Amino acid sequence: MSIPYNFKAAIPVWEEGTTKQMNRSLSFCYDLNKTSSAVLALTASSSFVILVNGNFVAHGPARCAHGFFRVDEYELAPYLTEEINRVTIRVVGYNVNSYCYLNQPSFLVAEIISNGEVLAATGVSNFECFATDERIIKTQRFSFQRTFVEAYNFTKASPFEYEQKCGTVGAKVSIAPAQAGNFIAREIPYSSNEVLLPQSAFQCGTVSYSEKEKYYNGRELTPKADFITYKLDELEVATFREAGKLDFSTPSPLSILNIDEIALKSDSYVDLDWGVNYSGIYAFTIEAEGDGELFVIFDEILSDNQIYANRLGASQLIHFKLQKGICNFVSAEPYVMRYTRLVAKGTDITVKNLRLYHIAFPYAEIKTKFIGNDERMEKIYSAAIETFRANAVDIYMDCPSRERAGWLCDSFFTSRVEFALTGKATLEKCFLENFILPERFEFLPEGMLPMCYPADHNDKTFIPNWAMWYVLELREYFHRTSDAEFIERAKPRMYALLNYFKHFENEYSLLENLESWIFVEWSRCNSLVRDVSFPSNMVYSEVLNAMAELYGDASLAQKAQLIKENINKLAMTPSGFYCDNAIRNEAGELVLSGERTEACQYYAFFTNVATPTNNPELWKILVNDFGYARAEKGLYPEIWPANAFIGNYLRLDLLNRYGYKEELYDNIKGYFYYMAERTGTLWENVGAEASCNHGFASHVIYWQKALGLLA
Repeated sequence: MSIPYNFKAAIPVWEEGTTKQMNRSLSFCYDLNKTSSAVLALTASSSFVILVNGNFVAHGPARCAHGFFRVDEYELAPYLTEEINRVTIRVVGYNVNSYCYLNQPSFLVAEIISNGEVLAATGVSNFECFATDERIIKTQRFSFQRTFVEAYNFTKASPFEYEQKCGTVGAKVSIAPAQAGNFIAREIPYSSNEVLLPQSAFQCGTVSYSEKEKYYNGRELTPKADFITYKLDELEVATFREAGKLDFSTPSPLSILNIDEIALKSDSYVDLDWGVNYSGIYAFTIEAEGDGELFVIFDEILSDNQIYANRLGASQLIHFKLQKGICNFVSAEPYVMRYTRLVAKGTDITVKNLRLYHIAFPYAEIKTKFIGNDERMEKIYSAAIETFRANAVDIYMDCPSRERAGWLCDSFFTSRVEFALTGKATLEKCFLENFILPERFEFLPEGMLPMCYPADHNDKTFIPNWAMWYVLELREYFHRTSDAEFIERAKPRMYALLNYFKHFENEYSLLENLESWIFVEWSRCNSLVRDVSFPSNMVYSEVLNAMAELYGDASLAQKAQLIKENINKLAMTPSGFYCDNAIRNEAGELVLSGERTEACQYYAFFTNVATPTNNPELWKILVNDFGYARAEKGLYPEIWPANAFIGNYLRLDLLNRYGYKEELYDNIKGYFYYMAERTGTLWENVGAEASCNHGFASHVIYWQKALGLLA
């Protein structure tokens, strides 16, 4: 069960009149005497950073379900370097639907306790609240999935000084009690926030400016009835447009290591390499010689030797309006980059002490180490570790860059990694719990689970397949933990899900014409999901088996067997390959589409619709002729190839399941080494066109452990 949390004194508060304002930031400050122990307990909607004397301490909270808020506790004593120390909680309330934060009214509840005494508590005493007006409120969304870009106006005197120095005063605001919900303990391990430094400044150039006929035009820029953001004509600064005006020269090589200061001449840029594709909170000092602008642009890869803000369908940049002076900066959110471009516009700028605070699963929790004797495999292991850590902070995430979203199916694979590395399933328990805490999901049909959560799906989109993967993960969670209590808590929601699916069963007990976004994998396979998707039904049969096992329901096991038999009767073709889907003809008969994909074959074996014993010829072809080199060999061109997710992962998992160790070893290096070499992380697709740090990809650790490469 989740553990209720009771604050000793604090109550939720927010600025009067802005609890539902989009992208409003406030800073709550308290001057704390040096002491041997002072615990800060807090939670908020939507996001916060904790600072002591202007230095970063933590980012939070751990995200939870609608109406539930996990409470963080931080010991502040190690950060109290002065006799009196300014403790700041900078909170931003987003109030938009997104895939990474819930659209709930803004609030902060926080208290500082030392030796049993409440020193400061929101809504009670001692916290001062200032308007964080340095952050520009009316900006565009960062991406369709995330909230707002960070843009700052530092043209007023002493920006953020009130966050950094005791006794300083900003623009105070009136606060009032605010709406919150149920408080529960965090339970999840805390990020250790290691300090990361750029490895080199490796190239530089000049920049000019020009108006363009067209600018980046992502779907996140325009508000709709089901997508909340500011209108373009409301924006105080359109950073996607300002960045689009930048014309960069061809980079010139540069070689500066151990960077403490980066001096930028007016209208120039410098590119930095962090060495690995890291996820973190930016922190640095800006020294401007006059009025101008600073752009911090970042990405996971170089594209034509340049760094582009919009490669991922996002605005990967932070923008500053500056006047002459010095200011210290800490970003409000984590970002992902191997490369950062610093651009000075209109004035000379020096950036000092640039660093990232690594927002990642704590390395201290990881109990394994690589013991193999293969440099390439070890490099893949290191890349998988960084990939897992970046995507296992407070929920299992797909990627820490454009989305930071808790997707099902991805989580099935990432959960195995947590257990392989730690011997625990702490984060998994909280992740799964988020899906069963709320009474209902406002925008979804009765019984359906969100495709990713915590998230608001105002457009009513869901992936029925991903709800099935929740059941498969639940079964594995039980095998890992024997947590019968949690399985029982989930039972009503699991049977409600089965009741939803019953409405789509046809005369063969197969699901037909499922609703919304039917997703199988990122390949041709996903264009073959109507009317009867055989991969979808293969998973459905295994869901019924999982439910039968978890809840002792023999009737579900019988139904699963019937579905598998019908798939084998209907989907197998004379070629020996399974067809992906069957379509109703005018006579109302189910007719095979004739199209066959590599992923569909893996789904069949993964769900035990097919087995090496019952389908020896197909299995032999998959093992020997398919894989990362099939296209080069020109084998079976009529079978559409799989992509990384999920086809290639099913392939590798099957090789592991059936003991093909040599083939598994070879396939791991063939699929992953080039990723580890290029970014130090593992990717969403086989190519670098999308996210280059995707949580499920860390699953390679699970296979490496099975190969005896980890201890």
